[in-house]
Amino acid sequence: GDAIDYGSMHGQPLNAPISHIVSTPDGKGYTLVGADGGTFTFGDARFYGSMGGRRLNAPVVDIAPTKDGNGYWLGASDGGIFTFGDASFYGSMGGRHLNDPVVGIAPDFATGGYWEVATDGGIFSFNAPFDGSTGNIHLNEPVNGMTPTADDRGYWFVASDGGIFGEGDAEFQGSMGATKLIAPIVGVATDNTTGG
Repeated sequence: GDAIDYGSMHGQPLNAPISHIVSTPDGKGYTLVGADGGTFTFGDARFYGSMGGRRLNAPVVDIAPTKDGNGYWLGASDGGIFTFGDASFYGSMGGRHLNDPVVGIAPDFATGGYWEVATDGGIFSFNAPFDGSTGNIHLNEPVNGMTPTADDRGYWFVASDGGIFGEGDAEFQGSMGATKLIAPIVGVATDNTTGG
């Protein structure tokens, strides 16, 4: 589509694999994050810091931007949260017992808080409303990503088989859950224009 390539880390030595990407609010840049917490900015994305070169208890699995794009949260698989720029720290699951590892983080622009999601669909809310989870439901495949609705009154999360689960005002619009896939689904994103 109209996505522009502002650069990448292709061909450059990395200390750890890239685990996620997030765009700037105007779509004219993006930040990559590695499993070691290293961050790499392109286009109009600004660098606010990273965990690269520091000892981590668990790998970083996701990055989430603040509403104005002047900061970001990094989320680790043990539930640890690291804040940079104008991202506020409201707590984390780091140091607590988890039934399953955290695989994603999503910002709540309405409150300035955030959610973490684990592979069993368990949701952990920090200065953000808890709208439900699948933490106590048997899933066919593990959850591996989440995204909030456009109004931040709900969220979807996706499983590796393409199953979609909506909580709050996140409406089910279909999924790949019953379709044979060549490879696992690895993420989900909101279309703020259509609500899909």
